[in-house]
Amino acid sequence: MRKIVIPTDFSENAMNALRYAAELFKYEHADLFIVHAYADEVYDHNTLVSRSIFEELKETTHKNSDLALEKIRSTIQKISPNPRHTYTIVSRFGSLIDEVNDLVDKENIDILVMGTRGSTDNRKLTFGSNTLQVLKYVKCPLLAIPSDCTYNRPERVLFPTNYLLPFKRRELKLLSTLTKSFRSVIHFLYVSSSKNLSIRQEDNKDFLKKSLPDVELNFHIEDAEDLTTAINEFIEKKSIGFLVMVNSRHSYLESILYQSTIDKIGLHIKIPFLAMQNLQRS
Repeated sequence: MRKIVIPTDFSENAMNALRYAAELFKYEHADLFIVHAYADEVYDHNTLVSRSIFEELKETTHKNSDLALEKIRSTIQKISPNPRHTYTIVSRFGSLIDEVNDLVDKENIDILVMGTRGSTDNRKLTFGSNTLQVLKYVKCPLLAIPSDCTYNRPERVLFPTNYLLPFKRRELKLLSTLTKSFRSVIHFLYVSSSKNLSIRQEDNKDFLKKSLPDVELNFHIEDAEDLTTAINEFIEKKSIGFLVMVNSRHSYLESILYQSTIDKIGLHIKIPFLAMQNLQRS
């Protein structure tokens, strides 16, 4: 049973991510948790002047959240009726990060799916604030879906790596399941002026091969000045439909997530993006 969390702010972008998840995992038995955390809506409300008003607003917001979540559940069950899927709605007074982290730990969640941007949908930004926070602080693989992205079978997958970081079996198993079922080809891209790999790199590359035994793998080494440019150009050149990256300490993804101004990121992602968090989980 695949366990999937889809956070929602009730935007069309969030609904698009839910539709994508339902389609991507349509052949798997899955429990999809649709989650809305509403503490900020209460604390930031302009009528909040006393404790009694706070409690009243908190209760009203909770009821509205439950109603909106139930509407989403009803809609997705009509759009994508699937006896393999169950939908659980979760409405919580708390921060998105805290509530999602708690759910990930409690339910041993396999993957999160959410839009790259939420209700504000600032198209100048690669990631909206909620998605960025989840990428930074939630210890679970995250599949981010761009707002105008519709589902297509992921035929060609790009996985940029320098082979220096060890990989987690659980997350590679998730990638293996996805790519095997769709007969995808995974392109590993190593950007370096040297064609030679160290012993550590060779071992990590062999581990990838052993962890993805039933998937077609292509390995590329390209000499480029800038990794971001190399990724963007490879996506265009090979008509890549799905991007995979590892978020770990001292990784390329970590470096761009912690830039002082996130709008300076040159990685303008227009395809589904799987971030494997590569952090210790049970």
